[in-house]
Amino acid sequence: MDTPNVSSGRLSEATIDVTVSVIIINYNSVAFTRSCLRSLLTSPIRTPLEILVIDNASYDGCAKMIETEFPRVRFIQNHDNLGFAGANNLGISITSGKHILFLNPDTEIVASAIERLTDALESIPNAGIVGAHLLNSDRSVQTTSITAFPSVLNQLLGAEWLRRRFPSLSLWGMSPLFDRSVSPVAVEAVSGACLMSKREVLGQVGGFTKDYFMYAEDLDLCWKAQCAGWAVLYVPRAVVVHHGGQSSNSRENNYADLMIRESVLKFMQLRQGSWYAFTFRFATALVALLRLALLTISAPVASIVGSSTSVAKAWSKWARVFSWCLGRERWVGNEQSHCQLVNGE
Repeated sequence: MDTPNVSSGRLSEATIDVTVSVIIINYNSVAFTRSCLRSLLTSPIRTPLEILVIDNASYDGCAKMIETEFPRVRFIQNHDNLGFAGANNLGISITSGKHILFLNPDTEIVASAIERLTDALESIPNAGIVGAHLLNSDRSVQTTSITAFPSVLNQLLGAEWLRRRFPSLSLWGMSPLFDRSVSPVAVEAVSGACLMSKREVLGQVGGFTKDYFMYAEDLDLCWKAQCAGWAVLYVPRAVVVHHGGQSSNSRENNYADLMIRESVLKFMQLRQGSWYAFTFRFATALVALLRLALLTISAPVASIVGSSTSVAKAWSKWARVFSWCLGRERWVGNEQSHCQLVNGE
């Protein structure tokens, strides 16, 4: 792998004594990154932020935008796509903050969110990681702000309408999102869209696990932190808008469904055992078969009412999920492109 190309005149800023370093991984998200940086730089904070943007080999004009509009922001151009984990680990190694805020490019800071995250991290005993209250673009609550660790049951039943219909079920681990309390609360995992960690914790657990290319890295980091004796906290008063999935949704291949399952499977293999991971794959195959059967039965009615296109798309999705369950294809990251399809035949 080539050494990342570091923009000139930026590395000297790492010597500044800062409390919080912010790391943003850009991939074909230059417009979102611009809005994110504007919200950061206008956020009320007590101490200056060290802000680092790493472009993961998308070459989307982010370098020029930052040089022109945000000259105090550090920038790194990766020649290869290191994935979320690899790029953030690179950022950890060259930043200097006591705490590190990992921030998606498609987020916008609201009011004093950074201050509230920092205060919780520093004032609550044993706090190692803190996460924000995320809102969708329409300002509705983003139910993935906090979550339980993956299980076979919560993965198979994790439809959004079920989560919203029964938000207090421990199955989802997200009930604090709908409580009226404004105090930080311990949870299993917080979203990597806006996750702040003590540098001490990252050093102790080895940063993000590189086995993941995209998705589940945040769950894994929270798992490792808690195994090391640190608390993971949700901070209700730290509000951040997360436009959600814009980087991946804009790509030519809509691979998110398989990438998520691949990453959850990897989490289960690493943290819950190979037999548990096998159970997850087998159960997913059964659900996919059931979905395909129902879609096949409903196809004639769909053609009459004019919804055959949506049924066809759903059928294609679940056919690919079933193919993945059989090991005929899997999505993995590589250092030359954002992902590749590996045939199991």
